[in-house]
Amino acid sequence: MKFKKIYTVVAVALCASTLTVKAQLPDKVGSVISADRAAGSISKNSGPHQALTSIVDKESTLYVPSPVNALNYLNNRPNIPDVMSWEPNFALVSKSLDWGVTSGSVQFQKVGSIKRYGQYLTVWRRDKKGNWKVHLRAEVENYGKGKKSDLVYHEPDDSWYLKHRSKVRLQQREEVVLQSDELFSTILKANNDAAFKEFLAEDVRYYYPWEEEMEGKKTVMAFMKKKGIEITTEPANVGRAYSGEYAYTSGTATVRTKEKVVKFNYVRIWQLNEDYQWRVMIEMMFER
Repeated sequence: MKFKKIYTVVAVALCASTLTVKAQLPDKVGSVISADRAAGSISKNSGPHQALTSIVDKESTLYVPSPVNALNYLNNRPNIPDVMSWEPNFALVSKSLDWGVTSGSVQFQKVGSIKRYGQYLTVWRRDKKGNWKVHLRAEVENYGKGKKSDLVYHEPDDSWYLKHRSKVRLQQREEVVLQSDELFSTILKANNDAAFKEFLAEDVRYYYPWEEEMEGKKTVMAFMKKKGIEITTEPANVGRAYSGEYAYTSGTATVRTKEKVVKFNYVRIWQLNEDYQWRVMIEMMFER
């Protein structure tokens, strides 16, 4: 009996240790994941209005579905869901720790209506006090039938990066990303397959209306071919992490199928690869 008790105690201790390790997150990317989860907790306990208000400032943009100033929008007490919850399954933060991204599943509901599902995408930036604030946030609806996926995150290393001081130089660096998006858009007009092959990362995550989250370039291209979708885009905005390895672009899109032509907005998250080429690691398309 004594041996059984000892084994039981050891087994419980090992299980507790394993759970603790799984729950731990790296310090750097963990900060933006914690900010996202904290806002999600506020939404569950106090409502989505209070949650979103806690993570935006005068520079934040929400897509509803067109882009609006988040603070002005929320201060006008918009007709937003009564209940909303979300959980990130993807996160990254830049080496400079000033810029991050989270995305994942979201559920929302108006009292008396059916529950609705989707994916959200948030680009974060640190304010002058070091708090994470939404730079932009967008959502796309789906049927909520996809399986729950584990959290994937990118923890930055401690390698050196060039610390620019010139605003002109920083703007030039953003223009390089915008030019990549413009080239992507130009090739899309000629040949969608060629554009996707060139600019989508191999492990790209793709969010498209009424479709579950897609992962992988081959999966995305097979979906586009099966559905007969042709996309053209017009870039409008760009932002880049201070350390330079991540960026976003946004703009408008036209999506054509055999049945109809629909006007969309889009957000792309870009990563600078070792070959110094920019690749899209996340793309979200949503109607405007």
